[in-house]
Amino acid sequence: MFGRSLLKRIDWLSILFYLFLVAIGWLNIYSSTFSESHPLIFDFSQLYGKQLFFIAVSFASILLIAALEANFYERFSGLLYIVSMVLLLGLFVFGKTIAGATSWYNLGFFNLQPSEIAKVATALALAKYLSDIQTDIKRRKDQLYAILIIVLPAVLIIPQPDPGSALVFFALVFVLFREGLPLFYLGIAFMAILIFVTTLMYGTIWVAIGLALLIVLIFLLKRSRTRIPLLPLIAIYIASIVFSLSVNLVFYKVFEQRHRDRFSLWLRLEKDPNKLEEIRKTIGYNTYQSEKAIESGGFFGKGFLEGTRTKGDFVPEQHTDYIFSTVGEEWGFLGTTTVVILFTLLLLRLVYLAERQKHAFSRMYGYGVISILFIHYFINIGMVIGILPTIGIPLPFFSYGGSGLLGFTALLFIFLRLDANRLNEW
Repeated sequence: MFGRSLLKRIDWLSILFYLFLVAIGWLNIYSSTFSESHPLIFDFSQLYGKQLFFIAVSFASILLIAALEANFYERFSGLLYIVSMVLLLGLFVFGKTIAGATSWYNLGFFNLQPSEIAKVATALALAKYLSDIQTDIKRRKDQLYAILIIVLPAVLIIPQPDPGSALVFFALVFVLFREGLPLFYLGIAFMAILIFVTTLMYGTIWVAIGLALLIVLIFLLKRSRTRIPLLPLIAIYIASIVFSLSVNLVFYKVFEQRHRDRFSLWLRLEKDPNKLEEIRKTIGYNTYQSEKAIESGGFFGKGFLEGTRTKGDFVPEQHTDYIFSTVGEEWGFLGTTTVVILFTLLLLRLVYLAERQKHAFSRMYGYGVISILFIHYFINIGMVIGILPTIGIPLPFFSYGGSGLLGFTALLFIFLRLDANRLNEW
């Protein structure tokens, strides 16, 4: 129950990191959306006023999460997962389209994005399944069921289309590796990504030649010491070529033009330097302006509310996906470094908490939280500074949005609730 004993057992250091990130995030939302005609911070007609309301709702949700018994989250994880899948399916009929994606329910006063609920529910359901089988995830059947739990919400989200949110769910695969999934699968995933990228850059013919040379080299080097079966190598080679042939189909038939443009810019598929720079300023306009805003901040930044590019609305979506560029312009290298350190310290703290869990469900859910937060943090900052393609996912606790803040808050504080109960019998 919620009381003094819980207040003593809760991890206040994680809460402190959370509060710092939420506070700094709101300051930058205020700066990026500030208007002199609406100077009051409690003006709920403005985005920064709405974000204050979302913060208040998120804080209230923390009290609800803390009030529930810790075993509630394990006992009802399956039901929460089913409800979240139904909500994702309902988008195909009742969904509201914003920025080209039908990913929201219009509740009148609030747009609900069920994919944020699905992240929490999927992390809980995966932890429940893995803790129930009570063994290293070595059996193919167990691996299949666990992967299906992860893939199902992603499959429902991709057609919205919202590939960025769908990608986040695949981060939960790292939970499987923590629990004993053979690293062989990580090698397959890495090889698939490599084939996908190289196919786009050089074409299937060069991929086929490169793989053939690699297999011949491995065969020659290992033949004298270890007998290598030829048939599995041939099977892997054929499967790789088939995958490479499917890349163009997926790229041109599944991805929308805006997604293709972002990958084309990221991989520098255009070889003409002049045309590439033109593409950066058109197709990659958001990232281009974001890079310029961060560069202009220098070491110390221009100061709070002093960002000229922020005030000039140079960076689209600066209060959401590109909020980190406001930090770079107004707070400079010191500000961006501070934010990166806070996120890193929070993630490291969560790893420590996950490893000290006595209950398998709590540990596995903890690593689910870490995986989701890390993929958001890594991809968002990577795309803002131009080293990753623009995918369109928010910076946790930082970007504007009620569904996102509420979802990330629930994700984190459910784990902190489980951690506070780690010494009790369930």
